[in-house]
Amino acid sequence: MKLTTPRLVIAGLSGDGGKTLVALGLAGAVRARGGAVAAYKKGPDYIDAAWLGLAAGAPARNLDTWLMGEGAIRRSLACGAGSDLIVVEGNRGLHDGFDAAGSHSTAELAKRIGAPVVLVVDVTKVTRTAAAMVLGCALLDPDLDLAGVILNRVATRRQERLVRKAVESATGVPVLGAVPRLRGGDPLPGRHLGLVTVGDHPAAEDAVGRAAEAVAAAVDVEAVLALARRRSRTLEVPEPAARSCGRRFRVAVARDPAFCFYYPDNLEALEAAGAQLAWFSPLAGAGLAPDVDGVYLGGGFPEVHARALADNRALAADLRAAADSGLPVWAECGGLMALARELTVDGVRYPMAGVLDLAVEQTSRPRGHGYAAGRIAGPTPWFESGAPLRGHEFHYSRVTDGADVDRTVLELERGTGVGNGRDGIVRDSVWASYLHLHAATVPGWASRFAMLCRRDVPCEAGAAVAGA
Repeated sequence: MKLTTPRLVIAGLSGDGGKTLVALGLAGAVRARGGAVAAYKKGPDYIDAAWLGLAAGAPARNLDTWLMGEGAIRRSLACGAGSDLIVVEGNRGLHDGFDAAGSHSTAELAKRIGAPVVLVVDVTKVTRTAAAMVLGCALLDPDLDLAGVILNRVATRRQERLVRKAVESATGVPVLGAVPRLRGGDPLPGRHLGLVTVGDHPAAEDAVGRAAEAVAAAVDVEAVLALARRRSRTLEVPEPAARSCGRRFRVAVARDPAFCFYYPDNLEALEAAGAQLAWFSPLAGAGLAPDVDGVYLGGGFPEVHARALADNRALAADLRAAADSGLPVWAECGGLMALARELTVDGVRYPMAGVLDLAVEQTSRPRGHGYAAGRIAGPTPWFESGAPLRGHEFHYSRVTDGADVDRTVLELERGTGVGNGRDGIVRDSVWASYLHLHAATVPGWASRFAMLCRRDVPCEAGAAVAGA
């Protein structure tokens, strides 16, 4: 198929420059005009993606040239076909990437998906210097379609006039809007790991509404839409992978503010492999349904909700029983913490599920942050020996002790994991790691999950799903 949907990349000069506010606001402003928006986040990021999904009215997806192949990126983009606008929020600075050459940067992604870039420029205490920064971004990569600029955190009308004139006269790039400093505080406050999540924000809908109002009042939304329609390139999209023909199975998936980090692609890969997803909330006191064939515990903020998790002893017993009976349990980051014997937060020890003999401690500084990669170097039902794994990690916790710390099977080439260059704790059919995997990156993950749930060998169609 051919993808012709207008698309736009919202980029910045650095982190914390206002990209998320502008991307949310633009999505909300287009929806308020009756338009349909598909939202994406560049890089391995769950929190910003959840905010973008709220603003767009549908789950947002992630695009990452290091984690995903060209075909997977284009198929993911094609999920937004038929919308009025595809909005992609970049990460970090426009040209910041994996190395000094800017590999896997927002700029590289924009070129691969044939999208023009609108650069958000924080003009705090600057005027003409903003033009120099925009000009530098344009000259650094002549192949990049730097199509517009949105000024952010503008203090006065005089400053806006000066910066607008300087940018347009020096660079030829149009200024599409100027967002003032917002009164009433930042609608998107931060904490460790980034922004406060949608689930933990006291007024998430209001925050998106404020962003949409600010952008609609300060940005020429029609000009932005016209730019996206005019300068987005047509993309060829490969056919999607086949769905499984095997027996259906049920996977219990924890979903609430303590467990909210899931890629839509992973959940869809499981469904394509034959899974029926059975959502439950550990914070609401829910346990596992008696008829599930597997368990998926994603990342999130168990440290913020440690007391409530500790009080849910019924779930702890269900998880231990599931693991003892051989059910596959896939746990990433926050899921690993929940399976541990105990979790220490601010000096207080909270009992966790006790599926694994591990003690975990919440820390004040990040212990692992960024891309991670390694190879399977030990026995596990989840992967073949020597299989390469790629993903990412971002955690403010560490494993301090426990007998199961020596059950790791993943030998890291990049990343921190549970320590000593290792990750991926395996006990029978339980997998627990700080590594977050993306289904498009790891061939066979969903089909192997299906095999373990069915306790049989997947058919050929099912085996192809996760590597799509």
